[in-house]
Amino acid sequence: MEMESHRLVKKAIKGNRNAFEKLVQQHYEKIYRTAYLYVHNEEDALDVVQEATYQAFTSIHSLKNPEYFSTWLTRIVIRCSGRVLKRKKNVVPLSDEILSNLPDQANVNIEESLQLLDAIKQLKENYCTAIILFYYHDYSIKTISSIMEIPESTVKTYLSRGKAELKKSYNNEEDKCHG
Repeated sequence: MEMESHRLVKKAIKGNRNAFEKLVQQHYEKIYRTAYLYVHNEEDALDVVQEATYQAFTSIHSLKNPEYFSTWLTRIVIRCSGRVLKRKKNVVPLSDEILSNLPDQANVNIEESLQLLDAIKQLKENYCTAIILFYYHDYSIKTISSIMEIPESTVKTYLSRGKAELKKSYNNEEDKCHG
């Protein structure tokens, strides 16, 4: 699989549209999930995927190392997600009315997931990116370092500080509930 993917990247760099299309299909789930984790809704995530795919297609010739296609594409998705978020600064969060129409058990899990995503979204952008890539995509610290274009030690710092801030915000929520 890895060799086939490598061959497809090389063909795509040379301008082969079919090879590029196959690559996007192979990575679609991951790039959609990344976009969704940033923008928190399906329509915007689809817009991000479309924009990122277009940007990747028009600039794939500049990719120097085919083995870094996945991290290169993820970086484009993160940039496009950031642009969508900047354009939609005043988005209304998911309403309680929508949540109340879901089954009870799903409700609890969805609410907890949404609370966690909201808490992650409140973090500094670098902490947020590191946490999403590490915990939601299972990327290694080395890969995150490559995607974010920062040293591995900085990734570790972002993860540590991001987790500390999340813990602090959860402790504050607990205090509000019990206080």
